[in-house]
Amino acid sequence: MLALWISWAVLTVIVLGLALYRKITSWYEEDDYVHLGAGEERAIPHQVDITRRLDKIDALGKTLTVVDLVYGLMLFSIMLYMAWRHSQSLIQ
Repeated sequence: MLALWISWAVLTVIVLGLALYRKITSWYEEDDYVHLGAGEERAIPHQVDITRRLDKIDALGKTLTVVDLVYGLMLFSIMLYMAWRHSQSLIQ
């Protein structure tokens, strides 16, 4: 059972690390200005590339967050069930 909790903790650290990676990527590389003027055409492909990368990170982050929450809830439910079963065996 300890291995399941450790794997859940590792998954949680991965989710938090991905969130930090997304924050750092958007902070240093994302350009908040829309480049429409003459001579700014060079910045547009970079903006598109960063946007696509952030979209991929967001999709993976959402998926891993849902998996992490479901996995954690399942572990918690199993622990509650085991505690309930143990208390029932003590009564009899």
